[in-house]
Amino acid sequence: MQFTTPLLRGKLIRRYKRFLADVELPDGTEVTAHCPNTGGMTGCAEPGYEVWLSHSNNPKRKLAYTWELAKTHEGHFIGINTHAANALVAEAIDNKVIDLFTPVVEWKREVTPPGSDSRFDFVLRHSNGQARYLEVKSVTLLQHGRGYFPDAVTIRGAKHCDTLGNLAAQGVPTTLAFCIQHSGINSVSIAEHIDPDYGKAVREARDKGMEIIALGCEINEQNITINQALPVIL
Repeated sequence: MQFTTPLLRGKLIRRYKRFLADVELPDGTEVTAHCPNTGGMTGCAEPGYEVWLSHSNNPKRKLAYTWELAKTHEGHFIGINTHAANALVAEAIDNKVIDLFTPVVEWKREVTPPGSDSRFDFVLRHSNGQARYLEVKSVTLLQHGRGYFPDAVTIRGAKHCDTLGNLAAQGVPTTLAFCIQHSGINSVSIAEHIDPDYGKAVREARDKGMEIIALGCEINEQNITINQALPVIL
């Protein structure tokens, strides 16, 4: 996924009120950017990080800048925009990046299975008509050399796992996909130390047949691309 316009480099001053970030541009100008990430962003928003912003000319927008990328002091790139995860996965499905996506002939976004009250990010269809429901989670939390999800308690995430597990128990293929938008993460685990209920929901859904995958990204100043499957350690 290439950004539609060249990103602007700056230095993070602070992230606050969840959706706001103050950034110093190279000419010394300070701007406030929209932060499209509702999570805790632990390790992703340290003052002094090099960051990249997109710019919009839409006069209806309250903030013209959006925070897209960060670079840690160790040189790791992080995709800040959690909404980008679905676009990255859609691109990976089209490009058949992993074996799971090879037989997919069509897909749709934001689909509610029959009889369910949960909406999932994708339904993937094979040539034989079989449908697979896929839920995507963006991972940016790096601790002790491993990636973790979630970085904050997620009741909605646990509900998604419950529904995916119940569908799998009925013979409907389901997948939980972790999109790892952090170049320093090489494997992912459930952050049970942050949300034990989510960890329980994931394990129960897995035992019912839900598949769990992790998708690693190649990230640079102007592009993010899913390029490999990474280990999931439960």
